[in-house]
Amino acid sequence: MERNVSENTTDAFMGRALGLARLAVGLSEPNPRVGCVLVAADGVTILGEGHTQVRGGPHAEVMALRDAAAAGRAVAGATAYVTLEPCSHQGRTGPCCDALAAAGIGRVVAALEDPNPLVAGAGFARLRAAGIEVVTGPGAAESRELNIGFFSRMQRGRPWVRLKVAASLDGTTALENGASKWITSPAARADGHAWRARAGAVLTGIGTVLEDDPRLDVREVAATRQPMLVVVDSRLQLPVSATLLRVPDRAVLVYGAHEDAGRAGPLRDRGAEVVLMPGPNGKVDLAALLRDLAAREINELHVEAGHKLNASLLREGLVDEMLLYVAPLLLGPGRPLADLAPLADLRQAQAFDFQEATRVGPDLRLRARRRPAPA
Repeated sequence: MERNVSENTTDAFMGRALGLARLAVGLSEPNPRVGCVLVAADGVTILGEGHTQVRGGPHAEVMALRDAAAAGRAVAGATAYVTLEPCSHQGRTGPCCDALAAAGIGRVVAALEDPNPLVAGAGFARLRAAGIEVVTGPGAAESRELNIGFFSRMQRGRPWVRLKVAASLDGTTALENGASKWITSPAARADGHAWRARAGAVLTGIGTVLEDDPRLDVREVAATRQPMLVVVDSRLQLPVSATLLRVPDRAVLVYGAHEDAGRAGPLRDRGAEVVLMPGPNGKVDLAALLRDLAAREINELHVEAGHKLNASLLREGLVDEMLLYVAPLLLGPGRPLADLAPLADLRQAQAFDFQEATRVGPDLRLRARRRPAPA
């Protein structure tokens, strides 16, 4: 049975494609989250739709073509609404622009050009060369936001870094004795797991591991995969008995700054990959770490660390976004979210812009992004 929609507008079909793209969050990494809707020449009837699948699986356009074929609906002359430029290169799958052309698609409406240098307009060029009309722009801001990590990796050579913190009203993340379970509610913790699930990797520091022995996996929400776990551990102090090494089907990457075969060997025996990346201060070079993670195709990096590593990331300007869960509690003196040095002038403050404030159970979730430097 054919599916019809009442809104006969580009925005409505692109909005539907964006909704499909959101279904690829936590699924398609490292590929971008893309949705596609095929609409008949009558401008009303939806012939097929789909979104990007797991790594190595079909892209959104192919899924939409398969959806139409499975229902016996011809797509010749149809319009494809797709949230990112159809790819033009042979990667793990074939070029999507060729699949659309072979199917007889007459028009493509795409939100954005693909920032991947292997595509970067070549998909549009091949579509036009095949006689297909190409329109770009509708849904551009939404598509870029949905793929903010992919754009970061392609354009900056580093993942989008999101720093997650749970704190009290007075900014305490743990008592002076280290106790922090639990400052926020079960609802906030489950929400935090959803943000873990969408990331390509979760990063923590050795201090957090030694003090809390966390799992740092995705448990509170459904997930199709476990993000890679990254540990910043300058002296390779990670115990082979650490709980995080016992999470099944998860890659663990340990970055150190000092050669120690006696410690690296047992970690490798437990399945962890150990990478030495020393910086000039005798600690791990965090900027180089991010570049290495980008080379490993990590789009979004979710950080759950202690006040010392948080401060290092912030001090080096490596945090793109703060994800802060605030509990309606006053805890008094304790550990701050970041152990930053005192400032002599308010103008030295690191500035962020709020993106949203959302109630999660009894707590408040705040998202803030680093304010761009003045031109």
